[in-house]
Amino acid sequence: PQGQRAAVFVVLFALIMLLIIYSSSSGNEVFRYGALRGKARRPPNLKKWGVRSGYLPVCGNKTLTSHCHQCVIVTSSSHLLGTRLGSEIDQAECTIRMNDAPTTGYEADVGNKTSFRVVAHSSVYRVLKRPQEFVNKTPETVFIFWGPPAKMQKSLLKIIQRVGTSFPNMTAYVVSPGRMKQFDDLFRGETGKDR
Repeated sequence: PQGQRAAVFVVLFALIMLLIIYSSSSGNEVFRYGALRGKARRPPNLKKWGVRSGYLPVCGNKTLTSHCHQCVIVTSSSHLLGTRLGSEIDQAECTIRMNDAPTTGYEADVGNKTSFRVVAHSSVYRVLKRPQEFVNKTPETVFIFWGPPAKMQKSLLKIIQRVGTSFPNMTAYVVSPGRMKQFDDLFRGETGKDR
């Protein structure tokens, strides 16, 4: 029911983030989205969304400009337990991890590298209360905090900003309300449901 709907949204959001963050600047590569869906339909042109306009820096005046050609998305570390895929995951050009999925103690199965950590509004406190696991562990990790505008309240944004100030090496962005609307519209178009 609602838990499954949230899980579907997180996976869809991760895939969308992957497309946006890592979209190639080459116009010759075509992402075969229809093959994944099993339906022949034209997807929205995500390149027109623009990476820079949808991510607001938590501190400073940074711009999100990262691109890579091969990546791994780890949505939940528990799904990988016992797989011994850690070294293969770490070989990817970029590794995207979701929310508070840990790596410490599970490196053999989930790897250690984290290029991006995409954190939902409901997981912010769990991630930020363990900086030794998430913030300090790999300072090159870029954090992307997201949530519906109603959930990304000023108090939550202030906490994220305070942590960003406390850890000057932390690079963090918040998904803009306009970008969240695009994600919501895409989710509705793909699933026929509102979040």
